[in-house]
Amino acid sequence: MLLKDNQKNIVYFILLLVMITIVFSRLYPFASLKFKIIDLLSGPVIFFSSPVYEVKKMVYYHRTFKEYKKLRKEVEVLRARLVGFEEVIVENARLERLLEFKRELIYSSVGANVVGRDPSNWNATFVIDKGGVDGIKQGMAVVSSQGIVGKIAEVSDKTSKVILITDPRFSVAALVQRPRESGLVSGTLQGVCRMTYVDEDARINIGDIVITSKLSSSFPESLVIGEVIHIEDDQQSGSIICLVHPAVQLSQVEEVLVLIK
Repeated sequence: MLLKDNQKNIVYFILLLVMITIVFSRLYPFASLKFKIIDLLSGPVIFFSSPVYEVKKMVYYHRTFKEYKKLRKEVEVLRARLVGFEEVIVENARLERLLEFKRELIYSSVGANVVGRDPSNWNATFVIDKGGVDGIKQGMAVVSSQGIVGKIAEVSDKTSKVILITDPRFSVAALVQRPRESGLVSGTLQGVCRMTYVDEDARINIGDIVITSKLSSSFPESLVIGEVIHIEDDQQSGSIICLVHPAVQLSQVEEVLVLIK
């Protein structure tokens, strides 16, 4: 029995040796036979390797998915940090412009942050974080680096209410810079201001800049109010009316200067 087993093993070894010789042989007669043997052996190899391959795919999939979840969390953290950095950069640039404007002013001023708005009247009023203890008083001018924002309407110890230039309660003596024509600018609650009492013969053009006049009791002269965007005749008074677009984007104001008399 042991002899027969040895004989079988010898036969198997010889067959395996012959097949290996044919497969790795470079002789032309064995070329076609070599490819037939390879095709014959490839079937079992694929059959037995397929489950192993599928198991490897499952293992790698779970590993890759865990890495994906980890990287996704890291990306979300980095994205949040990036948004924070961008906000800091924008704020620094805004404050730098305001600080430069404050340096150029010949008037004393107090910096303040906008801390509240009325949702129903967004472009009419807001609240700042400075009040009576900071020297703020009713009627004081409120400005930004772009121009006039409004004036103080109410004051408490630590906060103040500002009416904006688009509020109908706001008014200021104004001057059209190029032709030096005077008038009175007031709010409309429509996002623009109206300049009235302008002489009907005034040579005002669309795009002219409107500034504060030295006739104003609340504002220093030469502060920018806005730009003329429309001109129409006032039949009742025999003068013209100019619609003025504010120089300051009021809905985006976050910091202001209050001019101290």
